[in-house]
Amino acid sequence: MASPSNADDDPKLLREHSEVKSFTTSRFTYPEIRVFHRKHPRANALPKDPAPLPLLVFIHGLGGSVAQFEPLLTSLTNNASCLAVDLPGCGLSGFAPKSWEAYSVPALAELLELIIETYRDGAQEQGVVLIAHSMGSALAARLANTYGPHKHVSRHVKGLVGICPVPGDPKDVKGLKRLLYIPNWAFNLYRRWDQWGGPYSASVTRFLGPDADLPSRELQYRFNRQSRTPVFRRMAWGCLPTITKGEREGGLFGEPTWAGLNIPVFLIGGKADKIMPPSGIEQIVRALDVGDDSTPIASHRFRGFTESLAPNTTTSKTTQPLPKSISAITNKDFERRRDQPRDGEEAYEESSTPREDAQTKPPPVPEQPTHPKKVVKSTILEKPAGHGLFFTPKTVRTVSGLICNFLNESITERFHLGWQLQYLSVGGKWDVKNLEKWHKVPPVSEPICGVFRAMKTLREADDVHSPTVFISKYGNVIKDVIDISHDDPRYNAQELEEHGIKYHKYATVSKIPPTDEEVVHFNDMVDQIRADQKVRAADGGWNEYYVGVHCHYGFNRTGYFIVCYLVDRLGMDVQEAVDTFARAREPGIRHTHFLDRLSLRYSGVKS
Repeated sequence: MASPSNADDDPKLLREHSEVKSFTTSRFTYPEIRVFHRKHPRANALPKDPAPLPLLVFIHGLGGSVAQFEPLLTSLTNNASCLAVDLPGCGLSGFAPKSWEAYSVPALAELLELIIETYRDGAQEQGVVLIAHSMGSALAARLANTYGPHKHVSRHVKGLVGICPVPGDPKDVKGLKRLLYIPNWAFNLYRRWDQWGGPYSASVTRFLGPDADLPSRELQYRFNRQSRTPVFRRMAWGCLPTITKGEREGGLFGEPTWAGLNIPVFLIGGKADKIMPPSGIEQIVRALDVGDDSTPIASHRFRGFTESLAPNTTTSKTTQPLPKSISAITNKDFERRRDQPRDGEEAYEESSTPREDAQTKPPPVPEQPTHPKKVVKSTILEKPAGHGLFFTPKTVRTVSGLICNFLNESITERFHLGWQLQYLSVGGKWDVKNLEKWHKVPPVSEPICGVFRAMKTLREADDVHSPTVFISKYGNVIKDVIDISHDDPRYNAQELEEHGIKYHKYATVSKIPPTDEEVVHFNDMVDQIRADQKVRAADGGWNEYYVGVHCHYGFNRTGYFIVCYLVDRLGMDVQEAVDTFARAREPGIRHTHFLDRLSLRYSGVKS
């Protein structure tokens, strides 16, 4: 029924870092497998002791594709090397071979293991973090289970993120298998009926929930149409267990698969998910919660054989409370900048030259445990978060922020993009290349909600943006300047004071989103400044006055603080505030990890 995905439809990120290759396992040859692989832009410059930064591996679900992960990849490829695979017959991968057995759980898992081992830096003992959706999460759990058959890859898995994960085998296995006996032509007739209404069809609503917005619906409708019926039937059949004399064997799902994991695990679900309801996460958490060190060894049936599952670490179970609302940044940024240079690439482009707030010596290198301590965390996002919460505009930023926090806190802080940028910074601020870039940035933004003007830092010897020039151009409207850069100012702040412009220093660290505590202090500072400005305006007869805020270029940290003030004090929605800042200071906040953090801050979710 459905036509395969077209490479020309791929976003730029996927087009530029994908290839179609042939892989031969012990069972089958898969001649056309689409693999997305983007190595970290500065992988060779980051620490490799005791191993390189783990490889992030993305595994899609039944009927899915790599394209569904593109919004997440846009953020996470800045933090680590990333690998994603279109399983055979999905996305841009060819539907070959046709054998049903080639789409069974053992066959698909072996294929994934081969691909991971092909791209993982085995010579340097690089680890792997699996990030998977729906059915893919059960495949990931199987690959990560050290008591299962995949010994090559399981010992290298450092963590697992399950998005809308599959907990256990369905109850009516025989009924589902009967449905899969329906021939392709009849199955396609049902699919056409199910997709009637396009973005508002039953198939889309079932996946995303009734409250999904139109952009999300259009995405899901496209994904639904790209799914091939014969591939769907084969994979669905291969996931189901065989029942012999009441005993279930084989198949993909089941508590033993999860119970054998001794790694950090993070599970993310959606309250509006009707395909994999949040109750499934509770089931998985129970399977993973093996208790404290005194818990006796448990014996579980795993894929037809019995093994003793003896956790070597204590499980820390953390289930987050349900947030009251989702108010997340949409991925308008992705659409607006999709075919422009990505901010991660732009950031690392200059890492071999001196940068802002460069260190005289690099910051301390965080530990990277060979065997991270087992921890089990879970979060349920409130409505409208459904089965597509990892790519829908209202929730993807929040999901990205949650995943980044999990990677930083539970595996290694080396994943933190802010730390990486600091580590890669060398030398001083005003080298020629950096200075040329600084010159190209407009000095001062348009007014922002009658409160702010975003700025780049002043430079004493500059002909365009020195204190003297700034005073002559803006001294009649900008009455206070908040300098949030880390170092001492590269200009004479006293000159501002002498001309009635108050200077305020509030040092923050570059490349890292401000903390919640810093935002509170910034908001209070601006409140005090605005109150003081009102008094001074009455005395001086001012008609217009603003607070200037600058870091180095006036985009990321400056934008973050201003957006928070617009939300916290002026009552804006976070997306409205982000767009307001971008209109006044194009192109707005550039770093995706800043946007992810903003989305998470105002999502109602506790990370």
